[in-house]
Amino acid sequence: MGHDFEPRLHPVLIADLRPTQMTVGMREVYRKRREWRDMSEHEDRDFLGAHMLPAVIGPKERYWIVDHHHLALALHKEGVKRVLVSAIADLSALSKDEFMTFMDNRNWLHPFDGEGERQPLKALPKRIWDLKDDPFRSLAGAVREAGGYAKVATPYTEFLWADFYRRRMKRPETDDEFDDAAEKALKLSRSKDAKHLPGWVEGG
Repeated sequence: MGHDFEPRLHPVLIADLRPTQMTVGMREVYRKRREWRDMSEHEDRDFLGAHMLPAVIGPKERYWIVDHHHLALALHKEGVKRVLVSAIADLSALSKDEFMTFMDNRNWLHPFDGEGERQPLKALPKRIWDLKDDPFRSLAGAVREAGGYAKVATPYTEFLWADFYRRRMKRPETDDEFDDAAEKALKLSRSKDAKHLPGWVEGG
């Protein structure tokens, strides 16, 4: 890949997008769905134009999105067919094995399942709607929205926080358990134990 690569914008079918992670927080997906439903027709057109999905062009000219998986899944569930994709790198000349190795080394892949366990790269889902739920990823999103930590550019930051919570509390299954977990997670985020994580803010 040359260093003078210019990002390009493309309308792409959501059905053709390849995920670079295995899970999402479904509560966050549902929240984005509600936000979409509340928009007017004019607002949703502007929204789609302003929320481009960053992607890497891989072998066979497939687009592998490296962010905004929650949004892509929410839009799919709401019946949206196409989104704008910003191509941030063109690796289409690589073989599949070379491509996956390059993506993994650049931290553009997150092959961890809903238990936080790393899986073989071939286990990554092939379609957006194959993403599985990780309640701790929802918890990380809720804590960030509450100001528990700052949003930063580090890839997969929320998954690092999700794993931090996963090791310290029980998996929330019900709404009440999730609310209790969110309160506990917010306190944990402000502790010195979380100091190593990206976006940590002393005292919250």
